[in-house]
Amino acid sequence: MVTRLPTRYLTPDDLVELFDLPSVETVYQWRRKRIGPRGFRVGRHLRYDPDDVRAWVKSRMEGSVA
Repeated sequence: MVTRLPTRYLTPDDLVELFDLPSVETVYQWRRKRIGPRGFRVGRHLRYDPDDVRAWVKSRMEGSVA
């Protein structure tokens, strides 16, 4: 579980590290399928607001409660 995120905007590589994903391609697949945290472009670079990532994690946790 992500407990503390940096206050700066996150990169796809940051998400790979935070969530122990197999590769950055996973992050790009989430974006294409619109199932991951909301991201935005700064020029050609993809960034994620830590608040959006937190909200996404919370929604995933609430959706998995059985």
